Amino acid sequence: MSVTRPLHLAAEIGGPPRYDAGSHVTLARLAERGALDFVTLSDSFARPGPDALAVLARVAPATTRIGLVPTVTTTHTEPFHVSSAVATLDWVSKGRAGWQADVSTTEAEARLFGRRTAAPATALWQEAGDVADAGARLWDSWEDDAEIRDVATGRFIDRDKLHYIDFEGSTFSVRGPAIVPRPPQGRPVTVIDGTSGPAREPAARYADVVYVRATSPEQAAALREDLRRGAAAHGRDPDSLRVLVALTVDLGDAETAPEPGLESGPQLAGRGTYFRGGPVDLAELITQWHRAGAVDGFHLTPITPERDLERIVNGTVALLQHRSLFRTFYPGGTLREHLGLGRPANRHTLARTTSEGTS
Repeated sequence: MSVTRPLHLAAEIGGPPRYDAGSHVTLARLAERGALDFVTLSDSFARPGPDALAVLARVAPATTRIGLVPTVTTTHTEPFHVSSAVATLDWVSKGRAGWQADVSTTEAEARLFGRRTAAPATALWQEAGDVADAGARLWDSWEDDAEIRDVATGRFIDRDKLHYIDFEGSTFSVRGPAIVPRPPQGRPVTVIDGTSGPAREPAARYADVVYVRATSPEQAAALREDLRRGAAAHGRDPDSLRVLVALTVDLGDAETAPEPGLESGPQLAGRGTYFRGGPVDLAELITQWHRAGAVDGFHLTPITPERDLERIVNGTVALLQHRSLFRTFYPGGTLREHLGLGRPANRHTLARTTSEGTS
């Protein structure tokens, strides 16, 4: 089967907790040399170390093109603060920000805050969907031309282009508007790991990028199609969704013929499928699955970041580029452009334009 859609690649740059962002800068620059769509930095309230969003704000001025996607836990956090922080990262990076929504399910993490007890995953993912919805509305609460900056009249903002969102979710309400102007991308890219059942519905409804885990191209294709149907059921264009297979990779082995599927490696607790082999082996797997039309790309988590990311970029990616399956340069400047996603129209501008057109 011939596939014409582009291949998308992303990589995790986390690992053992570190308190100096220097290593993350080095890894992000390495990934950028390989023209990867974006890098991610995992985080949770159970993990020691600096906040992932703050670390990638440090990485932003040290890079120029690669997308930056921190994990942001929506449980126990204020949606208004989440949207402000992600919008700020988009401004700092000049349009390269995304965020991976995640939830906190344990009682130990709940005790860190002391405001409520742990809740079932279904309820937490419903709340995470509400946060994604409220965030998008807050980013739209400033129209693109709301800032006037007229020194002569002393007017900074056109108040008619600043909007209350008056959002009511299952566990919170937000009036708005945002305190940060509309981000360069309009709405930073939203990423959700759709592997678990409770996460699947908000992923189909709100995410731009969804991770899935599969041990065969057929399984991956079925998961992708299910998410696309879900997106369409929510009134979205399925082609606005990018589905990436999440794969933990160990490239420490010598080149060997991979065993059938991905069952050759152990399952890492809660983190899905594991691939063990060499850079060429990994390139073969990516080539086969993408040519089969199974997925839009891969999110790779190196088991040893400093070693494996170098082998991904200089081995796997270089081979995919040689086969003309992956780009050799960034054709655009924003993460949305890397992913082939358009800049969303502001809902308030669109509503006014539509109203004027029908009056």
